Amino acid sequence: MTRLGSLVATNERSFYFIVMSKGAATKDAILEHAIRLASTVGLEGLTIGTLADALDLSKSGLFAHFRSKQALQVEILDRAAALFTEVVIRPALATPRGEARLRALLERWLLWPREVPQPGGCLFVQAAVELDDRPGPARDRLVELQREWLGTIARVARAAQAEGDIRRDADPEQLAFEIHGIMLSFHHATRLLRDRAAVERARRAFDRLLDHVRASRALPRRPPPPDV
Repeated sequence: MTRLGSLVATNERSFYFIVMSKGAATKDAILEHAIRLASTVGLEGLTIGTLADALDLSKSGLFAHFRSKQALQVEILDRAAALFTEVVIRPALATPRGEARLRALLERWLLWPREVPQPGGCLFVQAAVELDDRPGPARDRLVELQREWLGTIARVARAAQAEGDIRRDADPEQLAFEIHGIMLSFHHATRLLRDRAAVERARRAFDRLLDHVRASRALPRRPPPPDV
C-alpha cells in the first residue's frame, strides 16, 4: 500500500468522510498531509514534487489535482480552514452564548494544532509570517481567512454583550484583537520558548482581559478546564 493509500484508509474521522466520494477523500488526505508538511517547511517550501515524493505518488498524478504550486497553496489553506471550522469554531459555537462561548473559542484554539496534527505549529500563524510581504493568491486567501476568524471572535463578543456578560461599552473588535494576540503569544511561547506554562499563561491573560470588560452582574470567571 502506498503512503497515500495508508492515509486514506486510516483517516476516518466522521466529519471528514460523511457521504464523500473516494476521489474527494483522496484529495483531502493529500491536503491533510500537505498541511503537516507546510507547518514545518512553509507553503513556499512545499512543492508538488516534494509532496508527491512524500506520498509516493507521481508528480504528474498530483499535478492533475492542483495544476500549480499557487493552486496547491490556496487549497491547503482552504482545507486547513475547513478543519479549523470543525475542530475550533463549531464546538465553540455549540457552547451557550456569552462568556462561556468566548472562552470556548480560546480553549478550542489551544487544542487546534494537536487535534489536526501540525508538527510546526499552527499553519495559519506560520503562513502569516511567511506570506506577509509576498503578494499573491495564497496571501490574499490567508488575509480573507484571518479576517473571517477575527470577525467570528468579534461576533461572539457581541453576543456576550447581548447576554449581559460583557459591558455594553466594550469594543468587540478590540476584544477580538486582544484575544487573537493571546493566541499568537501562546504560539510564540510554545514553539520558540518551549514554555511549559504557556497554556496557563494564556488562560490567565484571557481571564484578566475578561475581568476588565465583564459586566457587573456577570458571574465570576469559571475554573479553567483540564490542561491542554
